[in-house]
Amino acid sequence: MVQASSHFIAICSDSIGETAEAVVQATMRQFELPDTEIKRFMNVRDEDELSRVMEEVAERRGFVAYTLVQPELREAMKEEAVRLNVRAVDIMGPMMQAFADTFHNDPKEKPGLLHRMDDNYFRRVEALDFAVQYDDGKDVSAILKADIVLLGVSRISKTPLSMFLAHKGYKTVNIPIVPELTPPAQLKDVQHGRVFGLTIQPELLLKIRSERLKVMGLPNNVQYATSARVEEEIAYAQSLFKELSCPVIDVTDKAIEETAGLIIRML
Repeated sequence: MVQASSHFIAICSDSIGETAEAVVQATMRQFELPDTEIKRFMNVRDEDELSRVMEEVAERRGFVAYTLVQPELREAMKEEAVRLNVRAVDIMGPMMQAFADTFHNDPKEKPGLLHRMDDNYFRRVEALDFAVQYDDGKDVSAILKADIVLLGVSRISKTPLSMFLAHKGYKTVNIPIVPELTPPAQLKDVQHGRVFGLTIQPELLLKIRSERLKVMGLPNNVQYATSARVEEEIAYAQSLFKELSCPVIDVTDKAIEETAGLIIRML
């Protein structure tokens, strides 16, 4: 018998299941659900395989979120859900139907189109390479090559935000702001609207830095993690943002995806 978690969610897809899992993860943030397991079943292309997936979901008393573009498999999923009394959530079906009904067009019904190796795919790969190569101000010459320039103090999530934006196809460079270091001169030559300042509530940054020191096994009374130092750095960063006349985003309590969405909309 399969060992069950308290909460089990299956992702069933005829591709890699990234879309369905993203929706599930976003929804999970609205609930307190300890001991939750999300399991992906990828490249499900026939009804026998689908039945095996649903048998496991039923046994573990979970539910399934699925992205299946072929009508036969979507119909089979509905039948299995009824047979096994399993809740099944169709992530793509209603959206495809809305497109078809509104624009009077038929879907291609080909799995995996989101991840095909087209120009968008290679642009994302190039952007990811760029973000890794020039992370944390490794080479300030990258500032003039970037689509997006992020400025912020240490531990404000510049790197994960850069990687997320790169995954969206934007070449992103992030530059650490430190009072003792002169900001790169190239910042003044960047096209207007490409530079973004990141700020955060001092109390939260202090907590993040203290936790970081704890993980590293270092004492938490070093200057880096004192209220005075945190407030000094944030104030200095704010003065720089004002000098550059760049948009400023407060990342306090914002998910990386939310901050990235704000930046993309402002481009």
